[in-house]
Amino acid sequence: MISDGIEDEEKWLTAGIAGLQQNAFYMHRALDSNNIKDALKYSAQMLSELRTSRLSPHKYYELYMRAFDELRKLEIFFKEESRRSCSIIELYELVQHAGNILPRLYLLCTVGSVYIKSKEAPAKDILKDLVEMCRGIQHPLRGLFLRSYLSQVSRDKLPDIGSEYEGDENTVMDAVEFVLQNFTEMNKLWVRMQHQHAIGYSGLQGPAREKEKREKERNELRDLVGKNLHVLSQIEGIDLELYKDIVLPRILEQVVNCKDDLAQYYLMDCLIQVFPDEYHLQTLETLLGACPQLQPSVDIKTVLSGLMERLSNYAASSVEVLPEFVQVEAFAKLNNAIGQVIEAQPDMPVFGAVTLYSSLLTFTLHVHPDRLDYVDQILGACVNKISGKGKLEGKTTKQIVALLSAPLEKYSDIDIALKLSNYPLVMEYLDDSTNKVMSNVIIQSIMKNKTHISTADKVGALFELIKGLIKDLDSDGNDEMDEDDFKEEQNFVARLIQMLYNNDPEEMLKIICTVKKHIMTGGPKRLPFTIPPLIYNALKLVRRVQSQDENASEEATTSATPKKIFQILNQTIEVLSTVPVPDLALRLYLECAEAANDCDLEPVAYEFFTQAYILYEEEISDSKAQVTALYLIIGTLQRMHTFGVENRDTLTHKATGYSAKLLKKPDQCRAVYACSHLFWVEDQDGIKDGERVLLCLKRALRIANAAQQMANVTKGSSGSVILFIEILNKYLYFFEKGNTQITVASIQGLIELVTTEMQSDTATSDPAADAFFSSTMRYIQSQKAKGGATAEKFEPIKV
Repeated sequence: MISDGIEDEEKWLTAGIAGLQQNAFYMHRALDSNNIKDALKYSAQMLSELRTSRLSPHKYYELYMRAFDELRKLEIFFKEESRRSCSIIELYELVQHAGNILPRLYLLCTVGSVYIKSKEAPAKDILKDLVEMCRGIQHPLRGLFLRSYLSQVSRDKLPDIGSEYEGDENTVMDAVEFVLQNFTEMNKLWVRMQHQHAIGYSGLQGPAREKEKREKERNELRDLVGKNLHVLSQIEGIDLELYKDIVLPRILEQVVNCKDDLAQYYLMDCLIQVFPDEYHLQTLETLLGACPQLQPSVDIKTVLSGLMERLSNYAASSVEVLPEFVQVEAFAKLNNAIGQVIEAQPDMPVFGAVTLYSSLLTFTLHVHPDRLDYVDQILGACVNKISGKGKLEGKTTKQIVALLSAPLEKYSDIDIALKLSNYPLVMEYLDDSTNKVMSNVIIQSIMKNKTHISTADKVGALFELIKGLIKDLDSDGNDEMDEDDFKEEQNFVARLIQMLYNNDPEEMLKIICTVKKHIMTGGPKRLPFTIPPLIYNALKLVRRVQSQDENASEEATTSATPKKIFQILNQTIEVLSTVPVPDLALRLYLECAEAANDCDLEPVAYEFFTQAYILYEEEISDSKAQVTALYLIIGTLQRMHTFGVENRDTLTHKATGYSAKLLKKPDQCRAVYACSHLFWVEDQDGIKDGERVLLCLKRALRIANAAQQMANVTKGSSGSVILFIEILNKYLYFFEKGNTQITVASIQGLIELVTTEMQSDTATSDPAADAFFSSTMRYIQSQKAKGGATAEKFEPIKV
């Protein structure tokens, strides 16, 4: 049925164009022979094609444009005739004898255009005559196109300031009155279209389908009406007073009284777009006063948002205009208008209200950046609107994110947002996923602007804002969340914690305690990300406090002393060890032990080592993790200088015991020879126990032999000699450092052992071992070539 209607419409358009072209042909022939009577006859018949009611606006426009092109040629002919013999007044009278009213009025407008240009009569009289006579066409579609034609041919002939048509009898008011009257009549015709059947409508399609089609047709025609407002805005003589007293009230009267939501929305938007921003600012009260009077179904949020956006851009264009905004109390008027609109439309969706407040906030940040009370007032109004609605979702939450992001972008300082009492209240209404998005926006703003958050109170307020990232929320879906996304957001939190700083140690300690209190609610998935940066930040504080005057008073119980900080660190890592991530907790215990060593706090350092050993024994069972942990323990213990003999021996004994109990023989061997460094520390007097070094190396050698024999039994080959070469290098290291227990004979014996094993028939080929051994031999040769005491020392070694 619909396709049949489209095909019929194409046929009617084709027939209309054919009739128009045929009559245009005869009109041109009459014009060529200067036969005015026949020219008018055929032009009237040509224009009769526009009387059709069968075409949709889109198709009617095609027909109209063909007629318009012909009328332009006819207008040129009338101009030439008026200069020759035919009086323009007579011509104006003559065209009124056309039989049908629509062709008559088109011809009248065409001749009227020439009449005005001839200046034989006042322009205002002709314009008034034309706009009044066009009332003869009350069919909406035909009337709109007729009046559009009138507007088109007269727009360059209006009596405006500086125009050739201005004079004693012709004023700007006449031009304004003409355009306003034409606009009013066109709007009435446009609104009336809603009560007509849509072109090509069949009753079988249903009323909803008809209404949809009718609104589509009206939308296609809206620019015809809106062009009148554009013409008004181009009239130079319309100053602020004229606009304020006459133009704006007349337009708003028509907009409000038409009571049509489509017309009201379009015309308000058009009004805001075409007239200058300065005029809008000075007539803000009048313009805003019309908003609550519009139909409830009008999308007023978009209209007001467009107005506030224009005013915001106007304010941003020059600082010189800002006093005007203060003078007219723009914020108060806009705020009141939004409140009235929301009150007048109780069914307005939350999204609409939030959009209005978001636009008002953008306006405020441009015009009154120093008025934080205005910003907080807007956020408070937003809270009142969304309260009782529960958690918000979808596009509303996106709009709230935009609302909350605006102050961050404007001030580039989270401190400003923390001063806004309603800021966290708005965030409360975000659903959990959007809360995380907003929290990420806040953290990225801090990192981008390198914001300095220097007090515990501010840190507490900030972490309360971003709690969506640092604690498990009610509907937290971490299990379903992408692992990479989760890691990324937690890394943002970790970076934020690292940025926290205050020069005052006491305040910095308060910051650390505040952060600790918040992140402890994070749950087992978050703690491995958030505790380490807190620990390292606290360790920086320890070293800072230690570097200060050691005689500073420590009487106050709240003073930031290393001991107090270490107590907090111990409690914090203890929580991490229960998550469980024992390898991370062990690493942090060792970091703290090293810091305690720098502070000469032997009991504290010993306690941290004890905790690390307990974790190693009770929690770390994976062989690879044990090897890694053991190397960390040995490396840290080797650097410790604060331990007395008894404590050091205890810890060293434990470490060597762990080394011998590793699962794999190669791991045992390497761990044992690594322990040799615990008994020989170059930068410390007193820790140079050559005998115990030699014991470790001999023990490592025995384990290497056992590994070799095991390879023989299980694989039928002696395996790689890489362990022997590594032990040889340890022998050379301690020999060079002056350990008298390491003799030339023992080194020589090791070299011969490696050489024998490598040449054995059962030896496994290992290019890496070969290269390592060759490099070791070259090193011995290079030491010999150095000369002096070094050469003398290495000379007995034969390679």
